[in-house]
Amino acid sequence: MHARVIWLLAAIGLVVAACGPSSASAPAGGATSSAPGGSAPAATAAPAAAKPTAAPSGPEVALQVSYSNLIADNLPEWQAYESGIFKQNGLDVSLQNIASSTGIPALLAGQVQIAHLGGSETLSAAASGADLVVIAITGPVYPFVFMAPSSITSVDELKGKRIGVSNIGSSSDIATRVMLNKVGLDPEKDVTIVPVGSLQNRTAALLNGAIDGGVAQPPDQLVLEDKGFHVIYDLAAQKLPSVGDCIVVQRSYLSGNKEVLQRYIDSIVEAIAYSKKNKTESLPVLGKYLNTDDQRGLSATYDFFVGNVTPDYPMVSANLWSDAVDQLGAQNDKIKSFDLNSILDNEFVQSAMDRKVGQQ
Repeated sequence: MHARVIWLLAAIGLVVAACGPSSASAPAGGATSSAPGGSAPAATAAPAAAKPTAAPSGPEVALQVSYSNLIADNLPEWQAYESGIFKQNGLDVSLQNIASSTGIPALLAGQVQIAHLGGSETLSAAASGADLVVIAITGPVYPFVFMAPSSITSVDELKGKRIGVSNIGSSSDIATRVMLNKVGLDPEKDVTIVPVGSLQNRTAALLNGAIDGGVAQPPDQLVLEDKGFHVIYDLAAQKLPSVGDCIVVQRSYLSGNKEVLQRYIDSIVEAIAYSKKNKTESLPVLGKYLNTDDQRGLSATYDFFVGNVTPDYPMVSANLWSDAVDQLGAQNDKIKSFDLNSILDNEFVQSAMDRKVGQQ
């Protein structure tokens, strides 16, 4: 489906949803969670966070912030909240889990001021006229392995099968199409791409047989392996450049709130550094938001993302969008000719790096 149509439909869906009462429920700590099954583990006492470079003066600034998937790409903002780093930087942050299909419309409608979103969705929206700016990229490589049931032993056997993605044009969709092309399969002709809405839905669809394969990462990868699924292609091991998770704002908000955004990015950088130094304290945070107390899965998830995916400084770079432009541009001339540099702004991460934020 045309990326612009997908985005417009999502925007319509947000307006309709806004007419009724919210069904989201917030776990302890003020963050909305839609994790399936059971209740999140109780939050543990947060250890003292690193002190900000310069303590802000004046009242705290309230911020509504969204993240689009329950995956550990989002540990930086979860850690910044749970460890008190946002508070120490003068930010009163409320976190909301808003699915990737409605994350852009929520940002454009002013429901949130900052959104953690997939880079491909952001590109599609910007090429369709949304005045957005990407100020950091916390997921610069594909954080996926491709999994299938034991009946499928190699990627060659995917021909004719149903492959699940979150949404057409999403990060999981781009990663899936890149993988299929690399192994000589045409995503449009050799398989059926099935949008299922989210990572959690994709895992459920694999388990109930609604799809025959899909990308995954810890802890869902371990859940699937315990049920007899196995990895038939490892994208993460190749460290292929990607834009799995970006920090996105409206340009109008950036123009009037640079000092606030600098505090936010400083907080994210401090949280990344804190997580890398404190695995023991990070696992309960992951457990709370991923809604699990499986220590094996949490440890694997931490090692996978903190060790292999999350950069010390989440710099923005146009070359990370190469696959997204190739895949989405094939069906959308606006994306093919779009100037990526017009939506990228490194000033906040660069400032944090110059001041050695997170290294104190």
